[in-house]
Amino acid sequence: MISNIRYWFLLFLVILVYIAGMFVTLFENDSAQFAVMAMRMVQENDFLSLFKGPQEYLDKPHMHYWLAAISFKIFGIHDWAYRIPGLLATVLGGYSCYGLGKLLYNTDTGKLAALIFLTAQTIVLSVIDVRTDAVLTGFTIFAIWQLASYIQKGNTLAIILGAFGAGMAFSTKGQIALVVIGFPILCHLAYTRKWKSLLNWRVLVALLLFTITIAPMLYAYYHQFDLHPEKVIRGRSGRSGIFFIFWEQSFERMSGTGMGKNSSDYFFFFHTFLWVFLPWTIIGITALGSRIKTFFKNRFNQESEQEFLTLGGIVLIFITISFAQFKLPHYLNITIPLFAILTASYLARLFKSEQHKTIKFLLGAQYFILSLVFIITVLICYFVFKFESIYASFLLGLAIVIIVYYSLKREVYYLRIITLSICSSLLLNIVLNTHFYPSLLKYQGGSTMAQTVKKNKVPVDNIYKLSTHHTWALDFYNQEPVKIVSFDEIKNKSEFWIYANDMQLRELQNMGFDWDHQYTEDQFRITRLQKKFLDPTTRNKVLHKMHLIHIN
Repeated sequence: MISNIRYWFLLFLVILVYIAGMFVTLFENDSAQFAVMAMRMVQENDFLSLFKGPQEYLDKPHMHYWLAAISFKIFGIHDWAYRIPGLLATVLGGYSCYGLGKLLYNTDTGKLAALIFLTAQTIVLSVIDVRTDAVLTGFTIFAIWQLASYIQKGNTLAIILGAFGAGMAFSTKGQIALVVIGFPILCHLAYTRKWKSLLNWRVLVALLLFTITIAPMLYAYYHQFDLHPEKVIRGRSGRSGIFFIFWEQSFERMSGTGMGKNSSDYFFFFHTFLWVFLPWTIIGITALGSRIKTFFKNRFNQESEQEFLTLGGIVLIFITISFAQFKLPHYLNITIPLFAILTASYLARLFKSEQHKTIKFLLGAQYFILSLVFIITVLICYFVFKFESIYASFLLGLAIVIIVYYSLKREVYYLRIITLSICSSLLLNIVLNTHFYPSLLKYQGGSTMAQTVKKNKVPVDNIYKLSTHHTWALDFYNQEPVKIVSFDEIKNKSEFWIYANDMQLRELQNMGFDWDHQYTEDQFRITRLQKKFLDPTTRNKVLHKMHLIHIN
């Protein structure tokens, strides 16, 4: 299969791409919001309470925020420090893909599964736009690997590590973690018929360790909510944090009663998968179809070199999350490790069986994806946000020449499929991380205004806003939340700064306020890209403005 030299070289390049994205400005809303929530913990030395701005936060458990806060404590409050736990969890996820692939198949499959996982588009993005899913994905696949290892080998350490991983995942996002871990493990037990592994004293030890692992999170919920039934959370008093995380959370998301409904499309995740698993999408879909066909052909009878953990887990998780009324693309991240292992095993089997027709088809598909990446890269660099340096063009040209060399190099198709796929991911994401995102984030008003505040030495503790609209990026980079004030309250104030949009600026003018300094920055919701914004000739039509004015 792939040589060790090429494997480690490609893995080294993948890590470089990840590191290049660590220093990009935080995205609004979620990344900047979660960073501000962790920052508040550090600044106020309060690690038991979660707040989203001035409001108490019930929706997600504490682990992601604790890990970010620990990173802030060690390295200081920086965007790259916020991303460190997500990066480490993703590396853990890649290593767990290797371990589980090796356990279910062989070392070569495990090594390839790790590469596929680390180069899947949504996983690369999750280390840049860090949400709770990076930590969740890393610990869920770690738990699945260790629990499957216990089932296969009866290893005490494995079930203990599996329980710890499950506890960390549950403390990160709640019940969905147990669903994601439980479905693949149940499928594995059903296929291998090793139900007796559950009737063992080690399972009781694992349950005890799981309880100990989630105890800090439960205590934090108890301290913030259960001890204070008088608090009104989402229009209700008497909210129990412990009852919420064990029972209400997932039902609220499934029904849309907590977060609201944003999609009733039951096929949302099917068409979303087309981009989140790039550049491996076509191979992954082919692998899934082939595995389903094989199992039906064999009537689900147990056979050597077959496993049901990945296929069963993928199908059951897909069905479950597809019925949720609140859906976001990154919810699919939890399935990517299983897809990576399934895809790697399929490619390894193709290599051994020498199915030349299928291999040629998949190679053609990867050439097509690489061609799309070339086109997208050129459009980004020479149309959407034009290169300003000739050196950047030189480096891009050099990268393309190297990829073209490997594209035309005469070697077995199997190696070409793997190399081209990884090169597609590397080329796209190095351009995104070093050019597209930095250029895009110049239009995120909060973070650019924070630079203006620092440059002009505006006192951050004297900045106010006239609505409850969140200003996460400005809050984080100022390291001071913007305080909320009403129009009536500012009538009695003097010598202060207001952060306002166009409409609020006009209202202030109509009310007779005057100001002696004004700074203005472009504003666009960068996580909701549209054609008019990407086209430089129409970009100004969709831009808004944010202003910082000094009222004397």
